[in-house]
Amino acid sequence: MTLLHIEHLTHYFGGLRAVQDFNLDLQPGELVALIGPNGAGKTTVFNLITGVYRPTEGKIIFQDQSLIGRHPYEIISRGIGRTFQSIRLFKELSVLDNVRIAHYTRAGYSPWEAILNLPHFTRQEARVCQEALELLNIFGMADLAETTSKNLPYGQQRRLEIARALATRPVLLLLDEPAAGMNPGEVEQLMETILWIRSEFKLTILLIEHQMRVVMGIAERIKVLDFGQTIAEGTPKEIQNHPRVIEAYLGEEVAA
Repeated sequence: MTLLHIEHLTHYFGGLRAVQDFNLDLQPGELVALIGPNGAGKTTVFNLITGVYRPTEGKIIFQDQSLIGRHPYEIISRGIGRTFQSIRLFKELSVLDNVRIAHYTRAGYSPWEAILNLPHFTRQEARVCQEALELLNIFGMADLAETTSKNLPYGQQRRLEIARALATRPVLLLLDEPAAGMNPGEVEQLMETILWIRSEFKLTILLIEHQMRVVMGIAERIKVLDFGQTIAEGTPKEIQNHPRVIEAYLGEEVAA
Protein backbone atom coordinates (compact mmCIF):
# COMPACT_ATOMS: atom_id res chain seq x y z
CA MET A 1 0.00 0.00 0.00
CA THR A 2 1.27 3.46 -0.91
CA LEU A 3 1.90 5.48 2.26
CA LEU A 4 1.94 8.95 0.67
CA HIS A 5 0.45 9.83 -2.70
CA ILE A 6 0.95 13.33 -4.13
CA GLU A 7 -0.68 14.13 -7.45
CA HIS A 8 -0.42 17.28 -9.61
CA LEU A 9 0.57 19.39 -6.59
CA THR A 10 0.81 23.06 -7.54
CA HIS A 11 1.23 26.15 -5.39
CA TYR A 12 1.46 29.87 -6.14
CA PHE A 13 2.46 32.76 -3.91
CA GLY A 14 0.51 35.52 -5.61
CA GLY A 15 1.77 35.37 -9.20
CA LEU A 16 4.92 33.42 -8.27
CA ARG A 17 4.83 29.70 -9.04
CA ALA A 18 6.63 27.88 -6.24
CA VAL A 19 5.67 24.29 -7.14
CA GLN A 20 4.14 23.01 -10.38
CA ASP A 21 2.63 19.59 -11.09
CA PHE A 22 4.61 17.77 -8.40
CA ASN A 23 3.93 14.04 -8.18
CA LEU A 24 5.31 11.54 -5.69
CA ASP A 25 4.47 8.09 -4.31
CA LEU A 26 6.20 6.89 -1.16
CA GLN A 27 6.06 3.24 -0.17
CA PRO A 28 6.41 2.15 3.48
CA GLY A 29 10.05 1.95 4.54
CA GLU A 30 11.51 3.98 1.66
CA LEU A 31 14.18 6.64 2.07
CA VAL A 32 13.76 9.19 -0.72
CA ALA A 33 15.63 12.46 -1.23
CA LEU A 34 14.25 15.68 -2.69
CA ILE A 35 17.05 17.87 -4.02
CA GLY A 36 17.51 20.98 -6.14
CA PRO A 37 19.14 24.42 -6.11
CA ASN A 38 18.10 27.07 -3.59
CA GLY A 39 14.60 28.32 -4.35
CA ALA A 40 13.63 25.16 -6.23
CA GLY A 41 10.49 24.63 -4.11
CA LYS A 42 11.65 21.78 -1.88
CA THR A 43 10.66 23.25 1.50
CA THR A 44 7.39 24.47 -0.03
CA VAL A 45 6.56 20.82 -0.77
CA PHE A 46 7.18 19.98 2.90
CA ASN A 47 5.01 22.92 3.99
CA LEU A 48 2.20 21.73 1.72
CA ILE A 49 2.38 18.17 3.07
CA THR A 50 2.31 19.36 6.70
CA GLY A 51 -0.51 21.89 6.32
CA VAL A 52 1.54 25.06 6.68
CA TYR A 53 0.29 26.05 3.21
CA ARG A 54 -2.82 24.93 1.37
CA PRO A 55 -2.05 23.94 -2.23
CA THR A 56 -3.50 25.87 -5.15
CA GLU A 57 -4.16 22.57 -6.91
CA GLY A 58 -3.51 18.86 -6.44
CA LYS A 59 -3.96 15.96 -4.05
CA ILE A 60 -2.06 14.86 -0.95
CA ILE A 61 -3.21 11.45 0.27
CA PHE A 62 -1.63 9.95 3.39
CA GLN A 63 -2.67 6.47 4.47
CA ASP A 64 -5.69 6.69 2.15
CA GLN A 65 -6.91 10.00 3.63
CA SER A 66 -6.63 13.49 2.16
CA LEU A 67 -4.50 16.01 4.04
CA ILE A 68 -5.82 19.03 2.13
CA GLY A 69 -7.33 21.56 4.51
CA ARG A 70 -6.11 19.85 7.68
CA HIS A 71 -4.24 21.80 10.36
CA PRO A 72 -0.59 20.99 11.11
CA TYR A 73 -1.45 19.53 14.53
CA GLU A 74 -3.96 17.17 12.90
CA ILE A 75 -1.36 16.04 10.37
CA ILE A 76 1.19 15.42 13.14
CA SER A 77 -1.33 13.31 15.04
CA ARG A 78 -1.91 11.23 11.89
CA GLY A 79 1.75 10.22 11.80
CA ILE A 80 3.85 12.80 9.94
CA GLY A 81 6.77 14.37 11.81
CA ARG A 82 9.22 16.91 10.49
CA THR A 83 12.27 19.06 11.10
CA PHE A 84 12.81 22.52 9.65
CA GLN A 85 15.35 24.18 7.39
CA SER A 86 15.88 26.83 10.08
CA ILE A 87 16.05 25.18 13.50
CA ARG A 88 12.87 25.81 15.50
CA LEU A 89 13.61 24.77 19.04
CA PHE A 90 12.15 26.33 22.17
CA LYS A 91 15.43 28.10 22.86
CA GLU A 92 14.80 29.01 26.50
CA LEU A 93 13.63 25.52 27.50
CA SER A 94 15.81 22.60 28.46
CA VAL A 95 16.79 19.84 26.06
CA LEU A 96 14.47 17.45 27.92
CA ASP A 97 11.51 19.84 27.81
CA ASN A 98 11.92 20.33 24.05
CA VAL A 99 11.37 16.59 23.57
CA ARG A 100 8.66 16.33 26.24
CA ILE A 101 6.56 18.96 24.49
CA ALA A 102 6.27 16.76 21.42
CA HIS A 103 4.59 14.02 23.50
CA TYR A 104 1.62 16.12 24.54
CA THR A 105 -0.49 15.38 21.47
CA ARG A 106 -0.94 11.97 23.11
CA ALA A 107 -0.37 12.83 26.78
CA GLY A 108 -3.43 10.83 27.86
CA TYR A 109 -4.78 13.12 30.58
CA SER A 110 -7.29 15.94 30.72
CA PRO A 111 -6.59 19.57 31.67
CA TRP A 112 -8.48 19.03 34.93
CA GLU A 113 -6.30 16.05 35.84
CA ALA A 114 -3.24 18.23 35.29
CA ILE A 115 -4.64 21.19 37.27
CA LEU A 116 -5.60 18.95 40.21
CA ASN A 117 -2.40 16.93 39.97
CA LEU A 118 -4.32 13.66 40.03
CA PRO A 119 -2.53 10.26 40.07
CA HIS A 120 -3.28 9.57 36.40
CA PHE A 121 -1.59 12.85 35.45
CA THR A 122 1.44 12.00 37.59
CA ARG A 123 1.82 8.56 35.99
CA GLN A 124 1.49 9.93 32.47
CA GLU A 125 4.03 12.69 33.16
CA ALA A 126 6.51 10.10 34.43
CA ARG A 127 5.95 8.05 31.25
CA VAL A 128 6.49 11.10 29.01
CA CYS A 129 9.68 12.02 30.84
CA GLN A 130 11.04 8.48 30.57
CA GLU A 131 10.27 8.24 26.85
CA ALA A 132 11.90 11.62 26.24
CA LEU A 133 15.05 10.55 28.09
CA GLU A 134 15.17 7.32 26.07
CA LEU A 135 15.10 9.32 22.84
CA LEU A 136 17.83 11.64 24.08
CA ASN A 137 19.91 8.61 24.99
CA ILE A 138 19.60 7.31 21.42
CA PHE A 139 21.11 10.58 20.21
CA GLY A 140 23.80 10.63 22.90
CA MET A 141 22.27 13.65 24.60
CA ALA A 142 20.83 12.24 27.83
CA ASP A 143 23.58 13.93 29.85
CA LEU A 144 22.47 17.27 28.37
CA ALA A 145 18.84 16.88 29.43
CA GLU A 146 18.85 19.90 31.75
CA THR A 147 20.92 22.10 29.41
CA THR A 148 19.11 25.10 27.93
CA SER A 149 18.71 24.28 24.25
CA LYS A 150 20.05 27.65 23.02
CA ASN A 151 23.40 26.77 24.61
CA LEU A 152 23.89 23.65 22.49
CA PRO A 153 26.32 23.66 19.56
CA TYR A 154 24.60 23.92 16.20
CA GLY A 155 25.05 20.27 15.29
CA GLN A 156 23.50 19.11 18.56
CA GLN A 157 20.56 21.46 18.07
CA ARG A 158 19.95 19.68 14.76
CA ARG A 159 20.03 16.31 16.51
CA LEU A 160 17.66 17.54 19.19
CA GLU A 161 15.18 18.65 16.54
CA ILE A 162 15.21 15.14 15.03
CA ALA A 163 14.69 13.62 18.48
CA ARG A 164 11.73 15.95 19.05
CA ALA A 165 10.21 14.94 15.69
CA LEU A 166 10.54 11.26 16.65
CA ALA A 167 8.72 11.95 19.92
CA THR A 168 5.53 12.52 17.92
CA ARG A 169 5.77 8.83 16.87
CA PRO A 170 5.62 9.40 13.12
CA VAL A 171 5.39 6.77 10.43
CA LEU A 172 6.62 9.33 7.89
CA LEU A 173 9.52 11.60 8.84
CA LEU A 174 10.33 14.70 6.79
CA LEU A 175 13.91 15.90 7.30
CA ASP A 176 14.69 19.38 5.95
CA GLU A 177 18.46 19.76 5.54
CA PRO A 178 19.43 17.84 8.71
CA ALA A 179 23.16 18.01 7.88
CA ALA A 180 23.24 21.82 7.59
CA GLY A 181 26.00 23.30 9.73
CA MET A 182 27.51 19.96 10.69
CA ASN A 183 31.20 19.10 10.41
CA PRO A 184 32.31 16.00 8.44
CA GLY A 185 32.38 13.79 11.52
CA GLU A 186 28.88 14.86 12.55
CA VAL A 187 27.62 14.29 9.00
CA GLU A 188 28.96 10.74 9.00
CA GLN A 189 27.30 10.07 12.33
CA LEU A 190 24.05 11.63 11.12
CA MET A 191 23.95 9.32 8.09
CA GLU A 192 24.32 6.30 10.35
CA THR A 193 21.65 7.67 12.70
CA ILE A 194 19.12 8.24 9.90
CA LEU A 195 19.55 4.70 8.63
CA TRP A 196 19.33 3.33 12.17
CA ILE A 197 16.17 5.22 13.15
CA ARG A 198 14.48 4.18 9.90
CA SER A 199 15.08 0.55 10.83
CA GLU A 200 14.48 0.89 14.57
CA PHE A 201 11.31 3.00 14.34
CA LYS A 202 9.99 1.40 11.11
CA LEU A 203 9.92 4.79 9.38
CA THR A 204 9.52 6.09 5.87
CA ILE A 205 11.78 9.11 5.31
CA LEU A 206 11.60 11.98 2.85
CA LEU A 207 14.81 14.00 2.96
CA ILE A 208 15.77 17.45 1.69
CA GLU A 209 19.53 17.85 1.68
CA HIS A 210 22.20 19.91 -0.10
CA GLN A 211 25.14 17.76 0.97
CA MET A 212 25.46 15.27 -1.86
CA ARG A 213 27.54 13.00 0.35
CA VAL A 214 24.43 12.41 2.46
CA VAL A 215 22.02 12.12 -0.49
CA MET A 216 24.15 9.72 -2.50
CA GLY A 217 25.12 7.77 0.61
CA ILE A 218 21.68 6.90 2.02
CA ALA A 219 18.87 7.72 -0.44
CA GLU A 220 17.32 4.92 -2.47
CA ARG A 221 15.54 7.26 -4.88
CA ILE A 222 16.10 10.93 -5.68
CA LYS A 223 13.68 13.48 -7.08
CA VAL A 224 15.13 16.73 -8.44
CA LEU A 225 13.30 20.07 -8.50
CA ASP A 226 14.26 23.24 -10.33
CA PHE A 227 12.08 26.36 -10.33
CA GLY A 228 9.23 24.33 -8.86
CA GLN A 229 9.26 21.64 -11.55
CA THR A 230 10.53 18.07 -11.46
CA ILE A 231 13.45 17.74 -13.86
CA ALA A 232 14.71 14.27 -12.99
CA GLU A 233 13.94 11.22 -10.88
CA GLY A 234 15.84 7.98 -10.33
CA THR A 235 18.50 6.16 -8.34
CA PRO A 236 21.56 8.03 -7.05
CA LYS A 237 23.63 6.60 -9.91
CA GLU A 238 21.08 7.74 -12.50
CA ILE A 239 20.85 11.24 -11.02
CA GLN A 240 24.58 11.78 -10.57
CA ASN A 241 25.28 12.15 -14.28
CA HIS A 242 21.88 13.38 -15.44
CA PRO A 243 22.46 16.31 -17.86
CA ARG A 244 19.47 18.36 -16.66
CA VAL A 245 20.58 17.99 -13.05
CA ILE A 246 24.10 19.10 -13.90
CA GLU A 247 22.66 22.06 -15.80
CA ALA A 248 20.44 23.08 -12.88
CA TYR A 249 23.30 23.01 -10.39
CA LEU A 250 26.19 24.22 -12.52
CA GLY A 251 24.67 26.23 -15.35
CA GLU A 252 24.00 25.58 -19.01
CA GLU A 253 27.52 26.30 -20.30
CA VAL A 254 29.15 23.90 -17.87
CA ALA A 255 26.58 21.21 -18.66
CA ALA A 256 27.23 21.66 -22.39
